[in-house]
Amino acid sequence: MSVLDNYPLVAALAAIFTAQAIKIPLHYLYHREWDLKQMISTGGMPSSHSAGVTALGAAIGVQEGLDSAYFALAVVLGLVVMYDAMGIRRHAGEQAIAINELETAFDKHIETDDPEFSRHLLRRKRKQLKEMLGHHPIEVAGGAAYGIALGVALYWLYF
Repeated sequence: MSVLDNYPLVAALAAIFTAQAIKIPLHYLYHREWDLKQMISTGGMPSSHSAGVTALGAAIGVQEGLDSAYFALAVVLGLVVMYDAMGIRRHAGEQAIAINELETAFDKHIETDDPEFSRHLLRRKRKQLKEMLGHHPIEVAGGAAYGIALGVALYWLYF
């Protein structure tokens, strides 16, 4: 038996990777620019976290049954991951935006002839906090719908 025989694992990983890939053309549609970094970025539509856990849950549900303990475990894990993606991680991203804006405003209002202080400001500019951490509810819902659809569709291809 190989890893490829593990249908729930294949479904979850396929959902994660394809959801990340889908972000590239969707980013182009909204911003009219190609950004290949979307493939490895966090946040955005669809949520690959949601896609992965729901594909896992759907695959386990189809394979083991909706009344199995494995399905219950996958559902609870999925709910925690999706709540975290919408809640804590999204709020951390919003705080990063505010902190970065404060630092930018602070830097604009400081004038100095001290070269050491200027070097300090340049170093700090390179270390801005990452702002795109979490997801909006629609991005989580999109990832969840995609994951469920892919998890079920792969079952028909597998068996």
